[in-house]
Amino acid sequence: METGLNAYIKEQFGIDQNVDIRTVSPLTLAYIGDGIYELVVRSVMVARTNTRAGLLHRQTSQLVKAEAQSKMMDILLPQLTPEEESVYRRGRNAKSSTMAKNASIGDYRRATGFEALMGYLYLTDQTARLVELIKLAVDTYKPDESRYSEAHNRHTNRSEHDE
Repeated sequence: METGLNAYIKEQFGIDQNVDIRTVSPLTLAYIGDGIYELVVRSVMVARTNTRAGLLHRQTSQLVKAEAQSKMMDILLPQLTPEEESVYRRGRNAKSSTMAKNASIGDYRRATGFEALMGYLYLTDQTARLVELIKLAVDTYKPDESRYSEAHNRHTNRSEHDE
């Protein structure tokens, strides 16, 4: 197992317990996976685009919403190992007490599976695999360009008007 950010954080905070990852709730995996996935996407956006925080947020939102994560699973499923697929299914099938505001139940559950997979890879310090899958998903997924273009045009027109 490679050494990753999770191992480093545990070391720095003096946390030496090693939890059997198979006993971690899929919703707990999704909880940490949501955060680590968003951190990676934000890091990529900041590195690719030197722009205002509001536009960065809108661009990032296109990739971190449940609908996008659900569609990304179509890209990733054929690439997963049997163990990764099992983690995804556990997350997808977990009974959550919350619902996404702007997603179908199917998209929300698939997104929970996606996030559980990201959390699993993070907690097992499989950083290279985590980034490999996110890169494949982000580079292949195409958000609804019309919605993005409309938001971009509103931002551009507002910026030009403000000058």
